[in-house]
Amino acid sequence: MNNYHTPVLLQESIEGLSIMPNGTYVDVTFGGGGHSREILRHLADGGRLFSFDQDKDAQQNIPNDEHFQFVWSNFRYITNFMRYYGVDGVDGILADLGVSSHHFDEAERGFSFRFDGKLDMRMNQSASLTAEKVINTYSEEALADVFYYYGEISQARKIARALVKERSNAPITGIFQLVNILQPYLGRDSKKQLAPLFQALRIEVNQEMDALKEMLQGALAVLKPGGRLAVITYHSLEDRLVKNFLKTGNFEGKQDKDFFGKVNTPFKLINRQVIIPSNEEINTNPRSRSAKLRIAEKL
Repeated sequence: MNNYHTPVLLQESIEGLSIMPNGTYVDVTFGGGGHSREILRHLADGGRLFSFDQDKDAQQNIPNDEHFQFVWSNFRYITNFMRYYGVDGVDGILADLGVSSHHFDEAERGFSFRFDGKLDMRMNQSASLTAEKVINTYSEEALADVFYYYGEISQARKIARALVKERSNAPITGIFQLVNILQPYLGRDSKKQLAPLFQALRIEVNQEMDALKEMLQGALAVLKPGGRLAVITYHSLEDRLVKNFLKTGNFEGKQDKDFFGKVNTPFKLINRQVIIPSNEEINTNPRSRSAKLRIAEKL
């Protein structure tokens, strides 16, 4: 499905992987399959690609290719599945952490405030936690924390208080219902204010920060020495985690130095400066505007 999702920083990320035709690669964010299909174009005899996605909808994009294996799972379980498939080590891993256009364009999935619909936001529709459940069952303090830490929203406590008050009268179940409740807290550019709030809910529903940490640690475990890790991020929370991990091997960014002052790190950065989309790409694919690509090689 060509309209499912347009791959971001496609050539830059593929070049960053430095693909060997007979190598073993993992695309932990299959989605519309754009990055995976490009990796497959570079593979020959002996080459393998494992692609992860927890969304059933992504399965309609699976290519018919003998080198390809689809893994219907959250990418946090990368080490488990590499063990399951008997893979001792991989030569490269690609992660595009952006939400696919498909999710934003499907009203019933609840990812966008452009359409009315249920407050869902689950990447894995078999999961039990939804945005509706978060809004209607979390304590005022827990809600405020979600909005503050995952959306970096200054009025997090006021918004949480308003939601708790509203839900005491009737459950908050719809997107437009939520938007109307939030209206007094939105400035002139309501879209700009709503985006981080919806982002915060989505991160909480899908436990994205915990999953990202587990995936990065798993990637380090399964990469061969010399193997490449290419990660595309879209917001400051995930980018900070990725940057710290690639630079220092931990999520806090704490530098462990040896006797000579050299930083002990499991990676060598391939691109010292973060790679961003060209103006041409941004014009043709506006969702790439905030994308940042970081590439590192396991030492």
